[in-house]
Amino acid sequence: MKKILKIGLFIFLIALVTSPVLAATGTATIRISPALPVMLESPATFEIWIEGNAQPATSDPHILLVMSQASYDGLTGDVIVTWTGGSTSFSNIDFTGVNTGFVPSSGATEGGRYTVALLQDHLGVPHSENVYYVLGPFLAEPITQTHQSFTVAFTSTAPKMLVYALGKTNGSTLFNNKVPPTIPGFVVPELAPVLLALASFSALAFYMVKRRKA
Repeated sequence: MKKILKIGLFIFLIALVTSPVLAATGTATIRISPALPVMLESPATFEIWIEGNAQPATSDPHILLVMSQASYDGLTGDVIVTWTGGSTSFSNIDFTGVNTGFVPSSGATEGGRYTVALLQDHLGVPHSENVYYVLGPFLAEPITQTHQSFTVAFTSTAPKMLVYALGKTNGSTLFNNKVPPTIPGFVVPELAPVLLALASFSALAFYMVKRRKA
């Protein structure tokens, strides 16, 4: 009896682990790389593509940039996005501040938008605090399984920004495809916390080496 229970538990765990993977390969999900927890400094270059076998292209690609209040207040110039064959830039007046609801607020299906609370969580700010977002067209071609590169550059005294992408598929007139919330984008970090994290990691590594030699 115990052997049967162990076999059943093993099968259940395998199904639990593999089911998200199987589901992911069956949907036309937009992916951006490198994925979190990698944090990049500006300017940062990313790759974007559609994940899933034989999935339709995602048309009308738009970039969605979301930053914290401190990052927005500290902007010292435009946010510039470049790709092969084109570029676009956003000034501080192009951004919209929100602390409730959805992003974008209109023009998207339920599956093609983000909750503001989710964005606040990913940026590590209180739900009472504004986040600032801008949405604009980018890329010269639809998003397909072929990887495309683009670069994001901006300067702020407290840089912290998420980079997402939205698009339309299957003839939809609304945005109905996005980078999934389980891969929320990319934070361009403040330099001090990064150096502190690196220092902590280095100290731990040094301690482990000394301990092994002892």
